[in-house]
Amino acid sequence: MSVKAIKHARELLLKEYRGVLSTHSKAMPGFPFGSVVPYCLDAQGWPLILISRIAQHTHNLKHDGKCSLLVGERDAEDVQAVGRLTLLAEAQQLQGTEQIEAAAQRYYRYFPDARDYHRVHDFDFWRLQPVRWRYIGGFGAIHWLDQVALANPFAAVGAESESTMLEHMNSDHARAIAHYVALAGLPNQVAATLVGIDSEGFHLRIGQSLYWLAFPAPCNNPGEVRQALVQLAHAETWPTAGQASA
Repeated sequence: MSVKAIKHARELLLKEYRGVLSTHSKAMPGFPFGSVVPYCLDAQGWPLILISRIAQHTHNLKHDGKCSLLVGERDAEDVQAVGRLTLLAEAQQLQGTEQIEAAAQRYYRYFPDARDYHRVHDFDFWRLQPVRWRYIGGFGAIHWLDQVALANPFAAVGAESESTMLEHMNSDHARAIAHYVALAGLPNQVAATLVGIDSEGFHLRIGQSLYWLAFPAPCNNPGEVRQALVQLAHAETWPTAGQASA
């Protein structure tokens, strides 16, 4: 199993935030049913989705939880020459107040508009538990992968590390965040907000779009995250070891 392919597959999953969810059609047995869904990753590194109870894909998942999520590089001129990832998964509806509240807190940071329609309409959180992954990194770079997801040490239930770091950065270090945006060549028409931190990088929300940027090196604790963010705040170019694209 290629370590490089696993890394590239996970980075693609982190960089993107929407994909095609394919379910087994209940209305038309034997046919796959595709729909576009936004997602973010939960504490286990699994895709977390928020879907309506009346949606066709929800009816399908309640009938058969086996599904897939196809993620491709956004704005690609040649979709066959760039990375794409298919996750084969078992969909699980989240149950219990603790699970749902943890999912809501994380999901709303990534998709703040979802708070309103979740409150008004009948939407539920589901997570996609990985079974196997198929990653294509371009022509001829084809891999079946058994392990791509990586647990987030800062986002576990009851952990305050991520939310504390995010609040601190967004409240006190807007200039540093603006520097990250400029350094990575991201859109700067509106101010960026940090919405997620994992061991390998962090997510910025700029307007309606999300971007993941890699740390210069993996971080295993909040102290290492702070060092990485300070290093990037003083960098003149993005470190090549952690290059990430929009």
